[in-house]
Amino acid sequence: MLARLAGARRRVRAVDPRPTAQPAGGWAVVTVDRPPNEVLPGGRWPEPLRRLGRAVQVDVWPAPADRGTELAARIRPGTTLPGLAAHVAGDHPDRVVRAALRQAKQLAETGEVLRADRSPIDRGPAG
Repeated sequence: MLARLAGARRRVRAVDPRPTAQPAGGWAVVTVDRPPNEVLPGGRWPEPLRRLGRAVQVDVWPAPADRGTELAARIRPGTTLPGLAAHVAGDHPDRVVRAALRQAKQLAETGEVLRADRSPIDRGPAG
């Protein structure tokens, strides 16, 4: 019974229908609930990714079913992260890229990077 279910699961996997989809190797991807022109206003990267400079490669494409934009980033082969990012990343530079993507998503969707350690007073007035 389990072998039949496992075989059925393998047959169900579909090929990615997006023509511009990036290969899985090394790319971190987030889906942002905003159109591409709001994710990359004027073609400029969001600030969290700009801090990483030329060490990262960034790409965007429409999310499936008109659910916003997929924002992808990866460390360019043969490069290292700049300054403090390299120190913070240590042996895990992909963590810095994933954190920058999460922050970019938060900025695009809410207008601020959400932090658990900030009080409501630090965030300013609502609205």
